[in-house]
Amino acid sequence: MNRLAGVTSPYLLQHADNPVDWWPWGSEAFEEAKRRDVPVLLSVGYSACHWCHVMAHESFEDETVAAYLNAHFVPVKVDREERPDVDAVYMEAVQAATGHGGWPMTVFLTADAEPFYFGTYFPPEARHGSPSFQQVLEGVVAAWTDRREEVAEVAGRIVADLAGRSLVHGGDGVPGEQETAQALLGLTREYDEQHGGFGGAPKFPPSMAVEFLLRHYARTGSEGALQMAADTCSAMARGGIYDQLGGGFARYSVDREWVVPHFEKMLYDNALLCRVYAHLWRTTGSDEARRIALETADFMVRELRTAEGGFASALDADSEDADGRHVEGAFYVWTPGQLREVLGEDDAAFAVAYFGVTEEGTFEEGASVLRLPGDTGPVDAARVADVRARLLAARAERPRPGRDGKVVAAWNGLAVAALAETGAYFDRPDLVERATEAADLLVRVHLGEVARLTRTSKDGRAGDNAGVLEDYGDVAEGFLALAAVTGEGAWLEFAGFLLDIVLEQFTGEGGQLYDTAHDAEQLIRRPQDPTDSATPSGWTAAAGALLSYAAYTGSEAHRTAAEGALGVVKALGPRVPRFVGWGLAVAEALLDGPREVAVAGPVGGELHRTALLGRAPGAVVAAGEGPGPGVEFPLLVDRPQVGGEPTAYVCRHFVCDAPTTDAAELAAKLGG
Repeated sequence: MNRLAGVTSPYLLQHADNPVDWWPWGSEAFEEAKRRDVPVLLSVGYSACHWCHVMAHESFEDETVAAYLNAHFVPVKVDREERPDVDAVYMEAVQAATGHGGWPMTVFLTADAEPFYFGTYFPPEARHGSPSFQQVLEGVVAAWTDRREEVAEVAGRIVADLAGRSLVHGGDGVPGEQETAQALLGLTREYDEQHGGFGGAPKFPPSMAVEFLLRHYARTGSEGALQMAADTCSAMARGGIYDQLGGGFARYSVDREWVVPHFEKMLYDNALLCRVYAHLWRTTGSDEARRIALETADFMVRELRTAEGGFASALDADSEDADGRHVEGAFYVWTPGQLREVLGEDDAAFAVAYFGVTEEGTFEEGASVLRLPGDTGPVDAARVADVRARLLAARAERPRPGRDGKVVAAWNGLAVAALAETGAYFDRPDLVERATEAADLLVRVHLGEVARLTRTSKDGRAGDNAGVLEDYGDVAEGFLALAAVTGEGAWLEFAGFLLDIVLEQFTGEGGQLYDTAHDAEQLIRRPQDPTDSATPSGWTAAAGALLSYAAYTGSEAHRTAAEGALGVVKALGPRVPRFVGWGLAVAEALLDGPREVAVAGPVGGELHRTALLGRAPGAVVAAGEGPGPGVEFPLLVDRPQVGGEPTAYVCRHFVCDAPTTDAAELAAKLGG
């Protein structure tokens, strides 16, 4: 047992029994490197990472490799999901030096935490032009021993280069009509008309770009934007990236056709996509979008919910197959023979055609990923439901993929928003309850007594790492969505508390935001990334929450901060729209107002539901029947009912429409 015993990260605990003498990230490890005059080996990964497991088995569990590592290095293991700041800083260095990045990330550092040699996965033997891990270790030791001045020079040059990188701002002003139109044009150029989505393989779910497209359509009526959003969502829903039996999405597709996924299932993908499909249904009424939103919500609750009411980070890609081997996708894929074994000849033949299963297989070793190829013609819905249920029951008997049970604040904020809205749209109060329970956990455990967000928790125990900007932005977003759905003003207050910390601790000059707080641990560079990747960046998440909070409260300070943060979207949106999708979605809300809807009437009543289903980009909704024991929304102050009936008020840009008691009239006002 090494120094990782007792940590909260499931990923680090997976390495606690390695013969490698791992240290967690901290000053003690670097002091030890200084005392011994050896370099630090920094290894960064996460629990659901397939190649992290491969490298661990090949190298970190090997006694010979471990003995060499322990003798010549201080090995440090980092869970990128617990320390996104450490990951971001050194990934930037890896990408600058090698032109690519990924996990596992392998970086060699001086005792001052300065990087001087980089890589990702290293094999146990040299192959395909890549040196073996042992060769890399020996080469680094030789350089450290014989060419120390050169190592110091390289490290100094890299740190100076990172420190010298300045963020490109959009200058004065916020993104306007021109920038969002250029962004739409850019997405159109990268759109895959045949298969949906953007770019080629591997293809990731473009959740935030779709949110932008839906909001742009709502504001401008652009049919092209809606078509790209709807076709992309349909292609993903029918592809192998979506679990056709149990619901929920895998992290990405290895091909451009969405056939074969990388099988790990992440909370953040499913939270974002659940909300996307709910919003697509709100826009189009699509039965498919409704089904996917609800199945994805149910997957999150069934598979990822923790005993404390939060949501676990991920399910692994790997699990045991029938031969006891630990392989990727074993839990999810099927051969024709396996289908016959469960379903019998007739239903198996039906399933083969319906789910696109082939004799040669669409994955590996004759197995296929279930999908809906769409060329089967009309089908018997009852038969499909029966076949699905039987296959799901049979699959439940297979060894399950491992689960990373840690609760990440930011991703739980995304889940709160998705479940609250999905529950409200589809009359599923149980989903709203699950969202509320997760929000309670975030307040009780992640805020706790310190009144600052903690990044992670496990089994109800807060971790040791401070929350970063995305935690504050996404949790505030979740609280604001929950406030809109439940009518409980306390969630608005909690969001305001978090956003005040953003203003105090994460904001720099000219509206720029930093990923870490002013008083956070000082790394070789203070991370600052406004681009959206698999999740909204902290920068754009905070911008969106600040804008919504300002609409709820009339706070000029929060609106000014939101507009300042959106300056970078003005610069990046027209150039790289795929990588600032949530920033563009927030820009659409700003261009539309956003609209403020006050419903003086019962929570869950017809007017409240109509307001929640309005398509106006980023509209905020407050509902309630007057002063009560809870916290009242500022939007409801001095908003009386007309004629004793529930009444809705719609305002934007400090101008209010005449109040209405008619749901159809309210829907027309919020139609975009």
